[in-house]
Amino acid sequence: NKLEQARLIINEVDSKMIELFKERMNAARMVAEHKKENNLPVLDKAREEALINKNVSYLNDKELEKYYLTFLEGVLTASKDYQKDLM
Repeated sequence: NKLEQARLIINEVDSKMIELFKERMNAARMVAEHKKENNLPVLDKAREEALINKNVSYLNDKELEKYYLTFLEGVLTASKDYQKDLM
């Protein structure tokens, strides 16, 4: 049925997202290492704003935009928190 089909899709997508999350956090580790070596702050507001704007433009879906922004803000917060812990 539709519910079971939707849940299977969600499980598959979540599995892919876990791998992408790990890959992204590995990149955040590399960023933290660079920032620590160069005595740079974790927060780069200009970079964050540019990243948000670029990614929202890729979404190209006004109906989902506010939900994507919530999702992306969570990812960015996790990344910054991880960098702070590493530094």
